[in-house]
Amino acid sequence: MKTCRQFAALRGEYEREIGFLSAHAARHAGRPAAKSSATTAASTKARMARALNSHVQRCPECG
Repeated sequence: MKTCRQFAALRGEYEREIGFLSAHAARHAGRPAAKSSATTAASTKARMARALNSHVQRCPECG
């Protein structure tokens, strides 16, 4: 599937945020902050999926 620059930028931004949250959770394992970061990372993955799906539906270059 061919995608546009905006799709790649949107995906990169979400993946960077997920990476930061996952790394924070790994560094602080066993603490409440780790659980919070892991939960936020999971919900961010779902938001990324919705945002990318919405983009593909609207974008003439991607869809």
